[in-house]
Amino acid sequence: MSPRRVTLADVAKAAGVSRTTASLVLSGRGRELRISQDVEQRVLKAADELQYRPNIVSVGLRTGTTRTIGFISDTVATSRLAGDMIKGALEAARDRGFMLFIGETEGDAELESLLLQAMHDRQVDGLVLASMFTRTIKVPKTITATPSVLLNALPEQPTPLPAVLPDEVEAGRRAARILLEAGHRDGIYLIGAGPGLRDVPAESLAAVERLVGIREALGETGVKVAGARTCPDWQPEYGLDATRDLLRTARPRALICFNDRIAMGAYQALDDFGLKVPADVSVVSFDDHPIASWMRPKLTTVALPHYELGRKAVDVLFTEIDRDRADGDRVGEVHRVAMPVRDRESVAPAIPQP
Repeated sequence: MSPRRVTLADVAKAAGVSRTTASLVLSGRGRELRISQDVEQRVLKAADELQYRPNIVSVGLRTGTTRTIGFISDTVATSRLAGDMIKGALEAARDRGFMLFIGETEGDAELESLLLQAMHDRQVDGLVLASMFTRTIKVPKTITATPSVLLNALPEQPTPLPAVLPDEVEAGRRAARILLEAGHRDGIYLIGAGPGLRDVPAESLAAVERLVGIREALGETGVKVAGARTCPDWQPEYGLDATRDLLRTARPRALICFNDRIAMGAYQALDDFGLKVPADVSVVSFDDHPIASWMRPKLTTVALPHYELGRKAVDVLFTEIDRDRADGDRVGEVHRVAMPVRDRESVAPAIPQP
């Protein structure tokens, strides 16, 4: 049989005061209402000795807050790569004394609707709707009943909800600048997308934005993309096939791969053609997948800041909660989180052309 929960009445009895007085002291209003220091100390001591914990449900009914946040994603919770988004959100919520309820839809719209209803039934104070991959999504109508934030996603249609995304355009600029700063001006090829903005995998917002950034940074110095090979999916086998196809007709001096798994395939293709990284071909990529540090030579990449994305989403959500309580107008602002460079061993200074 489990021990009986200690109640506020128990604390009041042990301290020799009324339940109202005990409640005022434990809510931090004792001094405000001129309760003596002696009475205050008796109540606090009794609460400590009895290991009293406030009833969160009752507190929620009185204050209009449950100190909980809902986090609904497609496959973030079960992904090794994006799991740090959950960690960041958990820690940001914990720092404020809030609990995170996590649900996963696996891309099922009906399950998403049920999870949203379950979160509303539990009267969460706010919601984070997250995507594993950066993409546009159809925002459920019911989500706007609660202060909410989109994480790693943009709405298909205009919405008042704010969104938190990685700064993919700046990441593309950074990838290009890595090569430019190493002296590369010729023979820069793209693997995964490009050269045109329409030459991208379907529904890949990251591909479009990375490509925009790459083209901008190269264009600022008068450098043009020498060529590109698209990949239907950003997996090693497609990176291998695309790079092999390129090497049959060209000899690149540098490759920008659109993610680390593509780069893994590119490494294999370069080796098949007797080319060494970075002595013959420099390679830079995106994401900072664990394989980036396992590859030899270690891969220089621009990292997806999963942890920072999760923290930022909760920070923005609390701004929305405060604004909602103040009856202010919410606007669909987009918050970008910087993607840091992981400078490793796959880029070498350009060899002057004879």
